[in-house]
Amino acid sequence: MDAAQQDATARARELQRSWYGEPLGALFRRLIDDLGLNQARLASVLGLSAPMLSQLMSGQRAKIGNPAVVQRVQALQELSTQVADGSVSAAEAAERMEEVKRSSGGSVLNSTQTTASSGAPTVKRVVREIQSLLRSVAGAGDIIDAADTLAPAHPELAEFLRVYGAGRTAEAVAHYEAHQS
Repeated sequence: MDAAQQDATARARELQRSWYGEPLGALFRRLIDDLGLNQARLASVLGLSAPMLSQLMSGQRAKIGNPAVVQRVQALQELSTQVADGSVSAAEAAERMEEVKRSSGGSVLNSTQTTASSGAPTVKRVVREIQSLLRSVAGAGDIIDAADTLAPAHPELAEFLRVYGAGRTAEAVAHYEAHQS
């Protein structure tokens, strides 16, 4: 890879970080590992061609152009979290991935799937829902721009947008817990 290609790839990955919170290669590899998929299966569930998924992962392409695919990615991120915390079995995850694949991109999670055994939503799940909602409306770069605009008059709202709209889940969980009364 020559220097121009390396620069273009670095720019694409930085754009992905601003839009999706991290480079898509890292995000997709985590989904593959957590959900027991291969790249072809992930592409199928998301509604992407295998070459497009590969280009997104490698940084040859920066953006997912289809909003429904972005929402499917977000649904798989939530499912991945549920598998990791043990609240969803591998068999249940396989069924849910089929629901995600068939979806037009809207949420395929219902309220019973977003609650702990006590019936109360977990902090991480609440945070993920807030992040998903914000990120379905705008990319991280636009959210940061909005936060910068709000900051002089409404610093708390600006911080909320930055943390939940463009930050990592762990940062948002810490913010959420710090602001519980």
